[in-house]
Amino acid sequence: MEIAKVLDATGLACPMPIVRAKKTMETIGTGEILEIHTTDEGSKSDLTAWAKSGGHELLEQTKEDQVFKFWIKKA
Repeated sequence: MEIAKVLDATGLACPMPIVRAKKTMETIGTGEILEIHTTDEGSKSDLTAWAKSGGHELLEQTKEDQVFKFWIKKA
């Protein structure tokens, strides 16, 4: 999977991971993939819902140590 950008939102609490994801998503092209790293437990449901509401595709979601990783394809 080719990543267009990686957003490090670790250490940020809700709603900042979503705010940063929205801003970063505006900088990549349609069909490109944004990788997001967070440590906020709430980001699992928040980013999933945000991707769906924006028409984006959540390709994958994992947890490594205390970091949640998301790969979202821009609509």
